[in-house]
Amino acid sequence: MLTVCIGQVHAQKVGTSSLQFLKVMPTARATAMGDAYVSLASGADAAFWNPAGLTNLKNHEMTSTLTMWLFDTKQVALAYGLPLGDLGTLGFQFQYVDFGSIEETRADAVDLVVPANGAPFFNAGLTGRSFTPYSYLVGLSFARAFTDKFSAAVSVKYAMESLWSDQAITIVNSVTGEVTSYKTYADVVLFDFGMLYKTGFRSVQIGVAAQNFGPQVKFADASHPAPLAFRLGVSANILGTEALLLQDDMNRLTVAYDLFQPNDYRQQMHVGAEYAFSEMFVVRAGYKYDYDSEGLTFGGGLHTDLAGWPLSFDYSYGRMSEFLNSVHRISLGVQFR
Repeated sequence: MLTVCIGQVHAQKVGTSSLQFLKVMPTARATAMGDAYVSLASGADAAFWNPAGLTNLKNHEMTSTLTMWLFDTKQVALAYGLPLGDLGTLGFQFQYVDFGSIEETRADAVDLVVPANGAPFFNAGLTGRSFTPYSYLVGLSFARAFTDKFSAAVSVKYAMESLWSDQAITIVNSVTGEVTSYKTYADVVLFDFGMLYKTGFRSVQIGVAAQNFGPQVKFADASHPAPLAFRLGVSANILGTEALLLQDDMNRLTVAYDLFQPNDYRQQMHVGAEYAFSEMFVVRAGYKYDYDSEGLTFGGGLHTDLAGWPLSFDYSYGRMSEFLNSVHRISLGVQFR
């Protein structure tokens, strides 16, 4: 009886949040490590994961990511970090999701078509027109280090999703004649909060982030919450400087573990590892536990200098399932000195 009840409660939560594009996280480094990143976020991309990590920036930094998601959906994400000295650090982020072109269908277009020449055929509602759903997000973060070990941050984000060309549709009740108008788009202001704690014991760090706090999001006459999520993680170097096991100036092996609690699913776990040789060549792998389709992740990167500007190129691969496409991400980053 208890198992059945728990299963029913879980089933009621699945898919009950809106703005699902906010769950598609950017940056190849983080996703190659199975999203175990809340305690490791340290560059401009910390704006996406844990804005408190922005305090680790010493120079201006910009990063961009192209995500090739399922069914030809693509996401472009940009982040910029701007240190302000003792005042703190500003972070900017932008995300845009292109869902591709979709053929329009309408109930009043369903018909048996009898052409002048040729055989009759059934039109399932196609109008001959198409539309392009899209989503985007812009955000501003402010992070500050209160001590040499503890940092905290807040982000404010504006998210918008359009299902049908930013239009409203009008429905006329054939019985009462009542006219009702529905929006096919929605927007909302959301907040993220993050904290980062450097324990002082070797390289051990603890990160906490709460993402997508905000009001209900309304599409047509139905309202659902944004995808609120909590992240708690720990990371450390097993090999490298301030390592737990073996000190090494040329090689580094970092491991990370995150607990992830969304508002529309049960608690999940992320584990990841990153090996770097001379902080130039990097290999990463991770695993996401208790997911319906996601699981193994891996990737790599190359970090170098160009005319004195540090550049990074990173790639990640995520296996969804045997029935769905794999997910690929490519990230480019640069520091301005």
